[in-house]
Amino acid sequence: MARRHNDRKRRGRVVNGWLIVDKPSGMTSTTVVNRVKRLYNAAKAGHGGTLDPLATGLLPIAFGEATKTVPYVMDGLKTYRFTLRLGQRTETDDAEGDVVEESDVRPSEEDIRAALPQFIGNIQQTPPIYSAIKVNGERAYDLARANKPVVLEPRPIYIEDFQLIGYTDSDHADFLVMSGKGAYMRSLARDLAQVVGTEGHISALRRLKVGPFTENDAISLDELDSIGQIVALEQRLLPVAAALDDIPALRLTGIEASRLKNGQAVSLLRKVDLQRIADFIDGDTVLATGQDGPIALVRYMAGEVQPIRLLNL
Repeated sequence: MARRHNDRKRRGRVVNGWLIVDKPSGMTSTTVVNRVKRLYNAAKAGHGGTLDPLATGLLPIAFGEATKTVPYVMDGLKTYRFTLRLGQRTETDDAEGDVVEESDVRPSEEDIRAALPQFIGNIQQTPPIYSAIKVNGERAYDLARANKPVVLEPRPIYIEDFQLIGYTDSDHADFLVMSGKGAYMRSLARDLAQVVGTEGHISALRRLKVGPFTENDAISLDELDSIGQIVALEQRLLPVAAALDDIPALRLTGIEASRLKNGQAVSLLRKVDLQRIADFIDGDTVLATGQDGPIALVRYMAGEVQPIRLLNL
């Protein structure tokens, strides 16, 4: 049979690891991922948690096998710093939207500090209508832009910490937040303003930490562009296992590693195994490692580990 003219184009290089990009304002997370993917000529890439176009800060990008560890990064705590513009609510709950409500009320510092505790812990939060949440199969922001009604139900989120850290002027207050998965800073700012008797939106937002990744790990797009050479770019990658710092590790023997790579469970019920599994609890996710590094994410249950995700490194 003759070769078809439209054979698949080469998909790119096999690249494995994490790159922590300091995202600039005014760019979508998808645009950043695509740009970095082209720089590395990588076959596969994804990100560990979307940032709004307005926002700056940490955007972890996973290449290749690291994409299998993305859920563990997204489930981790995140730290944000944002500026609340008091007295104005916008349609998008940030500075990119038109002002839809105004208030002359400016709450005192004491009023704001007194309100913060009600936003800490497990709370219910209504996402912004300009968000990627799907409503009857359509993105909420698409419906909002088409002037169609958008009704989003409150969802449970977790806020570890919420602090007022200062004022720029009477209209702008700065906050530091540590949150769990799915929390919208735009909603937090909007709701806090309403609780203290005014309106508000986010005028600046920066993500400082995502799971195990901090600003010390980050690199700007300009710096990446200046590096140029693939070999030098790869030196900026963090290992796949960097996303799993909070997950216990289990070192396997060669025979155990072979069984696991074949998709088989590994029994750890011998007396000599007890020390290896002493700190594990049934249901724990564990990083199984061998002589050459990470092998798989496994689940420990009743004296054995079963593969969840094999890492082909």
